[in-house]
Amino acid sequence: MIVAMLPTIAWEDDAVVMVDQRKLPANEVYVRCRSAHDVAKAIRTMVIRGAPAIGVAAAFGIALGMTRSKATGTRQFAAEFQKTCDLMAATRPTAVNLFWAIERMKRAFADAAHAGESVEQLKVRLTVEARRMHDEDVASCRTIGKLGGELVADGARILTHCNAGALATAGYGTALGVIRGAVEAGKRVTVLADETRPFLQGARLTAWELVKDGIDTTVITDNMAGALMLGGHVDIVVVGADRIAANGDTANKIGTYSVAVLAREHGLPFYVAAPWSTVDLATPDGSHIPIEERSAREVTHVGSNQLAAQGALIRNPAFDVTPHRYITAIVTDRGVVRSPFEHNLRELSDSPEPQPV
Repeated sequence: MIVAMLPTIAWEDDAVVMVDQRKLPANEVYVRCRSAHDVAKAIRTMVIRGAPAIGVAAAFGIALGMTRSKATGTRQFAAEFQKTCDLMAATRPTAVNLFWAIERMKRAFADAAHAGESVEQLKVRLTVEARRMHDEDVASCRTIGKLGGELVADGARILTHCNAGALATAGYGTALGVIRGAVEAGKRVTVLADETRPFLQGARLTAWELVKDGIDTTVITDNMAGALMLGGHVDIVVVGADRIAANGDTANKIGTYSVAVLAREHGLPFYVAAPWSTVDLATPDGSHIPIEERSAREVTHVGSNQLAAQGALIRNPAFDVTPHRYITAIVTDRGVVRSPFEHNLRELSDSPEPQPV
């Protein structure tokens, strides 16, 4: 079975086009962003979400913004470029791919400026770099899928949390890439998708993707995972990541830590799947990862329907951190990394080719 790639984000001459993930699964609506500010708003309001997809969106947003620049001199153009980078950096703090993408665009700009390229040449250079990052992300996810798919047994019942699929990347997915890789290798799998409160990425997005692919998928509420593990209905857990610290501590959608603890209690392998751009060797451990606090309304309401009591205080951290001791392995496009993570991640950082550690 060859899995079709779902559309997430695309570059057009005058716009960045992305599927509005807030409208899924009921409506497949596409948003046309015609300025850097439009792209930044789309990231901030979760029109597009998922760490790799956010990184690609930021790169596209920077390129789009600079192609529309009216600057005639390189000094003015450079000042606008920095402001556009700052605009993207202020959108969401946890996903390290965002900052990785911005830094890569800055390097491309610096190299071109150093070579004495004109404003028009700089615009082309930034556009080419952003499109290259998009294509590289798709290729990266397919590598993750192949490597991770080898860890999945035929007949496996896989639990996943949040959405780390095509919608969270430029295409194909990380955690769902592992599932797709297993299916493309001819393995029979079934999936349990946590609904992932409060934004319901599992129920809305993961289930939508996998059903489109014809993969047997059951949505469960978040508080069912432990009971189903105890009942012997789960064989393996695979999740994505928004930032992986140097010691292997991993930030992912809120609730992931609870799933990891449950997996350990029930003797189940717990795998994290993410591109190398999600690995942040400059962050020593999970305590240094910034956790985004989102709007209380995401908790108090579903659509226009209020669920929580008026006047109740609300917490809404978007992510939690899973300590590395709960992680069986991290599947990256450079290889499968196992404990000791701090040593093996640093060793793998110098190797661009997939090399299981």
